[in-house]
Amino acid sequence: MSDVADIAFILPPVPEGCPMGLAPTTSTTMALALGDAIAVALLERQGFSTTDFRVLHPGGQIGSSLQRVSDLMHSGENLPVIAGDARMSDAVLSMTAKHFGCVGVLDENGSLQGVITDGDLRRHMSDALLGKTAREVMTSNPATIRPAALGAEALSLMNERSITSLFVMEDGRPVGILHIHDCLRAGIR
Repeated sequence: MSDVADIAFILPPVPEGCPMGLAPTTSTTMALALGDAIAVALLERQGFSTTDFRVLHPGGQIGSSLQRVSDLMHSGENLPVIAGDARMSDAVLSMTAKHFGCVGVLDENGSLQGVITDGDLRRHMSDALLGKTAREVMTSNPATIRPAALGAEALSLMNERSITSLFVMEDGRPVGILHIHDCLRAGIR
């Protein structure tokens, strides 16, 4: 059969792993290894990228792991943000209305200054809490991510930091928010 092929890949004759020599075990493993080697060589030769994988394999684990933060994030009216000089009573109302368990604190230019989480509320719990400003309670320099990052990178960052939400930043301003449940719903593991 190899005499009619343009290119022949001839595997060496090796006995099958089956004790009776009947079941194709060794030969199928060799064929699988050869197929994988050819696939990798072609990927490299063609310059196949993660973007190509994302387009050609939108479903399944490969496609899920290549989803971008921008595909998963919440934006616009769903973005939980408040001015730094806002009262904590307003911050709590915003956190409750938006359902992310946090609110971003913006400076006068609309840049993200910090974040207030459910944990911050517990740490600052006192009779005076609701009279404080968001800036007084916030955690400065929160973890953030860029829209073009992979969802898997966002999930890894949230797991590493033991947090459940990330603000998505572009040019120093929040353009979205991503919750860990968004990643899990999308099949990112």
